Amino acid sequence: MALAQETVLRTLTVTGQGQASVQTTKALVVLGVELQGNTAATVQRDIAQRSATVVELLRSRQVEKLETTGVQLSPQYRYDNGRADIIGYSGSNTVSFEIPTEAVGALLDEAVNAGANQILSVSFIADDGAIAAARQQALREATADAQIQANTVLSALDLGPQEIVSIQINGASAPIPIHLPQRAEFAVAQADVSTPVMGGEQTVQASVTLQIRY
Repeated sequence: MALAQETVLRTLTVTGQGQASVQTTKALVVLGVELQGNTAATVQRDIAQRSATVVELLRSRQVEKLETTGVQLSPQYRYDNGRADIIGYSGSNTVSFEIPTEAVGALLDEAVNAGANQILSVSFIADDGAIAAARQQALREATADAQIQANTVLSALDLGPQEIVSIQINGASAPIPIHLPQRAEFAVAQADVSTPVMGGEQTVQASVTLQIRY
């Protein structure tokens, strides 16, 4: 009795890359108040008062996603011959929020005038809808890139694709926010001058792997 001939599945595996850029429209800001003093109660009270003024300003400017990101109070020590003496206290209160990019420079100056003395980070992000559209575009480009690679290789070997056996989306990662380089200090608004802040573009990257029978 003749044995059935085993069919060998011939496949080619290719990975395509794609990316799409999207313009940032919002700034994500983290700022706060940091103070030192002789007693914990004094430091905490002064921070609370200045922080309340800053938060009131931010709310009046209708910032988005305003939230407290950190509250800290700790003693400061002086070390002498193995002995640690408390010489004061240091505390801080930080908040984060989002605001349209074109408004962030002036608001930073206003926040400093209101009592903020820490600007910990400023990063730029795109609208969620724009990021979703860019992700779809990046996936389309990655898929097309994989198909082009496969067709090029098979054509060079006088072969042709028959069907796609499997599809794997390796990633369509969300873009990393663009960070404003840190500066020692921000200028306080004088007359009609405000701190210049400009955004940029975020890039969404995607990778698609195709296994193609030939």
